[in-house]
This record gives sequence, C-alpha cells and structure tokens, in this order.
Amino acid sequence: MAFSTLFTLLDDIASILDDVSLMTKMAAKKTAGVVGDDLALNANQVTDVHADRELPIVWAVAKGSLVNKAILIPVALLLSVFAPSLIVPLLMIGGAYLCFEGVEKLLHKFLHKDEETPAGDSVKPDEVTSEKDKIRGAIRTDFILSAEIIIIALGVMAQSPLSVKIISLSAIGIGITIAVYGLVAAIVKADDLGLKMIQQGGASATVGKGIIGFMPWFMRFLSVAGTIAMFLVGGGIFVHYVGSLHHFLEARGWADGLMGGLASLVIGVIIGSIVCAVVLPLIKAFGKKEAH
Repeated sequence: MAFSTLFTLLDDIASILDDVSLMTKMAAKKTAGVVGDDLALNANQVTDVHADRELPIVWAVAKGSLVNKAILIPVALLLSVFAPSLIVPLLMIGGAYLCFEGVEKLLHKFLHKDEETPAGDSVKPDEVTSEKDKIRGAIRTDFILSAEIIIIALGVMAQSPLSVKIISLSAIGIGITIAVYGLVAAIVKADDLGLKMIQQGGASATVGKGIIGFMPWFMRFLSVAGTIAMFLVGGGIFVHYVGSLHHFLEARGWADGLMGGLASLVIGVIIGSIVCAVVLPLIKAFGKKEAH
C-alpha cells in the first residue's frame, strides 16, 4: 500500500513537471518580445556610469527585479482568481508610466544638454544620489515590464492547475532575471574584456580593438533602443487591451508585424506626451509649494 501511494505521488509529480515544462516553454515564446525590450532598457540604465560601479548597479537592479517578481507573482495569481477585471487597468497604468518615462527621457536629452558632464575618476556625493536614482528608476521600469511578462505568461497557462502556475511563473521569473541581467553584466563589461585582449597581443589584440571600437556605438544603440522599447511596450499595452483601438488598427492591418510595432510606437509617444502635459506642470507646482 505504501509503495502504491509512493508511486502515485511520483507519477503526480512527474505529470506536474511535464506540465510545468510545457507551460514554461509556451510562456517563454509568448514573452520573448517583452524580454528583448527588458534587456535593451536595462542595459541602457547603466550607461554613463563609472566603470567600477557598473556591476554593483546591475546587481542592485537584479535583486530589485527578483523582489518585484516575488511581489508580482502572488499578486497576479490572486487577482486572476478574485479580481481579474483589475489586471488590465493596472497594466494600462503601468504602460502609461512607461510612455511618460520615455517622453521625459527625450525632453531631458534635448532640453537639458548643458547639464550633461563628463564622468570623473571618483564617485562624488551627487553622483551617489544619481546612482541611487538610476537604480530606483530601473527597478520601477522592471516592475512594469515584469508585470506584463507575468500577465502574458499567466494568460498562456489560464487553464492549468494552480500548482503548475506557481512553479511555471517562478521558473520564468527567475530564469528571465538571470538571463537578462547576466547579459546586461556581460554587455557593460565587454570593454574590459577588450582591454585584456589588447594586453595579450597578437590576434587577440585585434579582436580586443574591435570590441573597444564597437562598444561605444553599441551602447548608443542601446540608449536609443531602450527609449523606443518604452514606447513599444507602453503603447503595445494600449493597442492590445483597448478594444476599440485594437479593432481599428486590425481592420487596417496595423495590429501586427512591422506596422503593429510602428502603431504601438506612435501611440506610446502620444500617450506619453499627454501624461507629461498633465503630470509635469503638477510636479513643478508642488515643487514650488515645497520650496516655499
């Protein structure tokens, strides 16, 4: 009897693991686009910082990302059971915030060029504050991207048992965090690898020089790609979840593919501009009141 119970238990566990493997693979395919945006955004977050602070910042954001997922997974599961109607509005708030961040980045880039100063050799107090702000901003952005990844993954496994959902979402959350921040760490330290290869001489030096020459261009590309990703993800949330907008774009063949991406980008910029027009005057007004 005991052996029979044991074999039944093992069979149940094997069945759950098979389901988990299947659901994890399906969810990973569905979330691949958002994960790509996540990578571009997070690599962009550690640009313009001292070389010796790059990995500590990546590690700090990675820990924050794990905390985000530890909060989001149980909340998403609870909402899917008790208040599924709240999921889309919350996603849209997050999407609007991403669009706002994107427009704010553009405004800062083009209106505050004089404030950009070259990095020094040591970390100054104001730079420490800037580093903390950068980490907090990256964790906030990760929270929204993680929420969308989890909601998409949860949609794939809607009919699965709760145990499969919990294990699959946990595996996806941990796996994506390791993959994204591992790649970010590799990207930001690639120039150090190039320097070491140059020091070795020979063929390695040629490759090292190529890496050193390529990385500044690649980091500029990531800076642009990260901002575009904010609009794509934020605008994409509205394209997919606002029924009338989705049907309007779908009827014209603009809901998928290249045109779908362009539509998400344009809508993201429009939404971000509207939010900025409302929020920035309020921030300035409250800032003046606090100053007095």
